[in-house]
Amino acid sequence: MNYKKNDTRFEHALNLLTEGHVVGMPTETVYGLAADATNDKAVAQIYALKERPSFNPLIIHVDSIEMARQWGDFSPLALQLAEAFWMIGSLYQRPLTLVVKRNNRGLSHLVTAGLDTVAIRIPAHSVALSLITAFGKPLAAPSANRSNHISPTTADAVRQDLGDRVSLVLDGGACVVGLESTIVDVTTDCPILLRPGGATVEMIKSVSGCTVQCVTNTAHIVAPGMLKRHYAPHHPLRLNVTSPLPGDAFLGFGSTPEATMNLSESGDLTEAASNLFAMMRFLDQSSCKEIAVSPIPNIGIGMAINDRLTRAACMDLGSDIKSLE
Repeated sequence: MNYKKNDTRFEHALNLLTEGHVVGMPTETVYGLAADATNDKAVAQIYALKERPSFNPLIIHVDSIEMARQWGDFSPLALQLAEAFWMIGSLYQRPLTLVVKRNNRGLSHLVTAGLDTVAIRIPAHSVALSLITAFGKPLAAPSANRSNHISPTTADAVRQDLGDRVSLVLDGGACVVGLESTIVDVTTDCPILLRPGGATVEMIKSVSGCTVQCVTNTAHIVAPGMLKRHYAPHHPLRLNVTSPLPGDAFLGFGSTPEATMNLSESGDLTEAASNLFAMMRFLDQSSCKEIAVSPIPNIGIGMAINDRLTRAACMDLGSDIKSLE
């Protein structure tokens, strides 16, 4: 569904944001809980609704590079990546969040969890962009679910998880990408991958000309999505399963005839990413003993899929910084 200015629900959403309330907002990745990123009380509502730890920072969503630069310092590297990934019609247009030094005291310190950096992105969704433009300020918008639960890719999934705790959810249809954005720290000379997503390491390296470093230590949270346990279903999750056990709900990939559901029968990783959270949510509502998941190739966006699955299964991600060639 598309919303335009003067649409009743769109105007209601704007009024709620202006009054310091939280609104469910669609993006191309997942649905977000949006609030005024400059309003401490509004941002505090996000943390309360999600039951999210206050040391876990939020991403702010803007409608342009110009708006982004009002809130963060953009180095030549940051601008290079922003222009390559954020601009409509650009070769690498993908969901990418850039972590830069914050430069505006008007931003809520709750958004950044007290850090001197801020995570910024432009969502590629007409409803989200229209809302940000009409509001005129950045919106803090983490995924619209309780902390550690499966991220929602439909408006119904938001309502299932949060019920009437959020007063309005703008329905923008099913999310096209279905996984949260890639997060990259660009406060150094070369990009540091903090969370994999649709903007792949290969793309980032091609644009920047740099070797991409990867931080896997979750002891020090410097960006969203770095908690060891995250995106988790209620049922136990087992990964890299080729032969499911009796009572398993089997989430397949590629040629897996025993699969209860298949992320992509053709082995398409982009299709698998878009289906991941919706299928995990569906299987989690079944009467299975455990959810078993087929092996997923750890290349391209498959790296992001495996990151979410690993955190959902609460497996050890390691604790070092390494180069990704």
